[in-house]
Amino acid sequence: MSNIRHILRLHTQNQTQSEIIVQTGIPRFTLKKYIKDFKDNKLTFAEINELSDKDLEELFVKPENKVNEKLQTLYNLFPKIDKELKRKGVTRTLLWEEYKSKYPDGVGITQFDFHFSQWKARISPTMRQEHKAGDKLYIDFAGKKLSFYDKETKVTKPVEVFVAILGASQLTFVQAVMSQQKEDFIGACEDALNYFGGVPAAIVCDNLKSAVTKSSKYEPTINETFANFAEHYNTTILPARANKPKDKALVESAINIIYTRIYAKIRNETFFNLEELNKSIGLALEEHNNQLVTGRDYTRRQRFDEIERATLLPLPMLRYEFKKQLQATVTREGYISLSTDKHFYSVPFCFIGKKVKVMFSQYNVEVFYNYERIALHKRSKSPFKYTTDKEHLSPNHRFVSELSPERIVLLAEEIGKDVKIYIIKILNQSKYHEQACKVCLGVLAFAKKVGKERLTKACQRALDYGIYNYKTIKKILEKGLDKQESDDDDEQRKMPEHDNIRGKDYYK
Repeated sequence: MSNIRHILRLHTQNQTQSEIIVQTGIPRFTLKKYIKDFKDNKLTFAEINELSDKDLEELFVKPENKVNEKLQTLYNLFPKIDKELKRKGVTRTLLWEEYKSKYPDGVGITQFDFHFSQWKARISPTMRQEHKAGDKLYIDFAGKKLSFYDKETKVTKPVEVFVAILGASQLTFVQAVMSQQKEDFIGACEDALNYFGGVPAAIVCDNLKSAVTKSSKYEPTINETFANFAEHYNTTILPARANKPKDKALVESAINIIYTRIYAKIRNETFFNLEELNKSIGLALEEHNNQLVTGRDYTRRQRFDEIERATLLPLPMLRYEFKKQLQATVTREGYISLSTDKHFYSVPFCFIGKKVKVMFSQYNVEVFYNYERIALHKRSKSPFKYTTDKEHLSPNHRFVSELSPERIVLLAEEIGKDVKIYIIKILNQSKYHEQACKVCLGVLAFAKKVGKERLTKACQRALDYGIYNYKTIKKILEKGLDKQESDDDDEQRKMPEHDNIRGKDYYK
């Protein structure tokens, strides 16, 4: 979806189709389809850009019409035909005759030539490299590593060397990083953009795993984290073709130059951490960028200031926040587990049982379902703990989570004064808050079953007994004792007359 947004943005900026193809690598027929759909929808780019990824997908990603069976058969033969044409003496006419003998109902020679030319142009376009100001930044890792000596472990640690070069001015950035992993790789890319003070229209990279999930000649799959980085900086990722060094010849040449101008200069120095190493690299790099370009009367820095600095897009206000991601299933309790920290985070109860995507940075945890963010939490690294947003809980769970002795007393007071006194007695005699709250809820629930008046009288009788628990109230109500007259008066307290009862006068 980010590719579609970028393509439409370039189109509304009056970029030609050829320029968009060069920047994005999208096939021409796909580009035409997106532009046609954009015009048919009669929406502005601003309106398109405000749509969610899901809505954008519904507008532009439609089932393609099935290719004519006859043409599909022909297109399946083109790889073999292309291979045969490299043989001496083999011509298109000969291959068409062989095709026609095998498929009598096949296309004629004119259509054969037309479709083959279209297919050939799509898979192997030929063009001269032109470096426009602000257009491309070429990046790669040097083949040779540098190192520093770790005093604590007393081990020499090898490090990767990241190189970036702008196409037009050839201003170069070099930085040592611990690895080629995503976090180090994206961090180096970000430092390069900050070094240049702006963002090019596209970044041309190698097919390393930190940048490309699945390589392809025509439509490689960009690593999602790297794609998010590109979206944040409003640029496009253009992976070079596998085993095609000419696609990034400029950075390949820059790497060979820094072997002489940086590696050689610092070869006799000893470094004890990455910061010291990068400081020396930075000093040698400035000498390189301020040195006259071979055969020219200007330096890379001068060329950059004159023609390229002003063409770069501005840097965003905030730096990119590196995020990792994983898939998770929402538990029956309404939580997802961030296995990295063994911590649990709540999501809205309506997503229980759903598979969701979890993206987390050093500070935040975000949960997405079907392109929509459904939860956002501050990251906590406390293992086996729960972070809960009360808005995510179901009404019943939210009621229980918000329970407190004070609230229970207020609920009891709404029923009656004696009920309130009885509830306070239960709360005061219990040592365990959660259990006492459950007992109180059980008592208060009788108000819905038998009515407030009966519950009030049951509590009055239970107070006389001096017994404070759920079972007492239940028995009083079950036996209807609350309906009997109170035995407070002396008449009801008199002992029955009987010959075997001596009475109080006997003891005088």
